[in-house]
Amino acid sequence: MIRVVIPHHLRNLAGTGAEVTLDVAPPVTQRAVLDTLEARYPMLRGTIRDYATGKRRAYLRFFADREDLSHESPDAPLPEAVVSGAEPFRIIGAIAGG
Repeated sequence: MIRVVIPHHLRNLAGTGAEVTLDVAPPVTQRAVLDTLEARYPMLRGTIRDYATGKRRAYLRFFADREDLSHESPDAPLPEAVVSGAEPFRIIGAIAGG
């Protein structure tokens, strides 16, 4: 099971807690995790990735095993610590301002 931590505003939209667990079929990639998350919580479609392009929304970042994966290929395998469930895949709401 893959553990996914989602930001507060998306938790409220999905009606979940801070962390959800997903059964993701191998290979476990960012795309596979997000596809599974959006299938389970359809109200999140378009909030994490753009509908048309599938690209990450500007103010969200993806972390796995303490590494920022936001600019990595969505089809690259996630670290073993995430695949094994030892570490969560984190979706973080970025902070902007001046």
